[in-house]
Amino acid sequence: MSEPDAKKPDIALLGIPIEIGASQAGTLMGPAALRTAGIARLLDQLGFAVEDHGDLAIGAVTSDPSPPANAKFYDEVKTWIRLLSERAYHLARSGAVPIFMGGDHSLSMGSVNGVARYWREQGRPLFVLWLDAHADYNTPGTTITGNMHGMSSAFLCGESGLDDLLGDQPRASITPSQLDLFGVRSIDPLEKKLVHERRVAIADMRALDEFGVGVLIRRVIERVKAKNGVLHLSFDVDFLDPAVAPGVATTVPGGATYREAHLIMELLHDSELVCSVDIVELNPFLDERGRTARVAVELIGSLFGLQITDRRTPTNAVLPGR
Repeated sequence: MSEPDAKKPDIALLGIPIEIGASQAGTLMGPAALRTAGIARLLDQLGFAVEDHGDLAIGAVTSDPSPPANAKFYDEVKTWIRLLSERAYHLARSGAVPIFMGGDHSLSMGSVNGVARYWREQGRPLFVLWLDAHADYNTPGTTITGNMHGMSSAFLCGESGLDDLLGDQPRASITPSQLDLFGVRSIDPLEKKLVHERRVAIADMRALDEFGVGVLIRRVIERVKAKNGVLHLSFDVDFLDPAVAPGVATTVPGGATYREAHLIMELLHDSELVCSVDIVELNPFLDERGRTARVAVELIGSLFGLQITDRRTPTNAVLPGR
């Protein structure tokens, strides 16, 4: 006889309709697409109390007298990030599991900073799993495009170049050892050099092909548990192969399959480490009849416990029939 489930944490949905950090318009429609695809309904069916906090909206944009070079739309992104960082901090403090629905990947500079600030106060390190075709470890000094969605993970690891982005708010940087780049298959030359210098853990698509996603995700989980840490999942839908998720502006062939992605989410669910989530770069303007939004919602379902059978499958499970 199975034991009754412990009380499940509340989930807080927050839309961040930012697209200015990317090169192509359309990601501002991402939160609406995820809602239309039924993200709240699915989580409710899994037994969670879900509160949708609507979409974040910025006020007036103030100009920085000396903005960084090679950081496009810096003032607009800065305004979003400052507001989101504070909001993320308070959502984490509420005890809910926040899901930040984007929007382009520049939003993670605010969402992760706010969540990391909360967990730093709790005395627990925040690790970040970056499911993405791109490393996003550029700085204004290394970037080719100047697009700020490609600078997110570097900013979170304390790299210089965007030092005044948060203004007077605390910058709760993680260390490069607390970041895992997973599924990378496109990286700029200077960005690659910086990643290697910082010894960031990186599992590119060759590693996933060679060792399998299960082995590599278990390594991430074990490392977080060894440090008594918690995990933020930053899920860029271009992590998936374009055949699975066409609704992104920065498609790169050779991404994760549908089942590989579900296995990752299932193992993360079993780990009980995930405390917050980003879903980013969904561009409904480029999608095929909502296909990518539906896949993203299905994956979130697996992350929060949706199973084919009512049987817990921990990472050390014995195979059926053995």
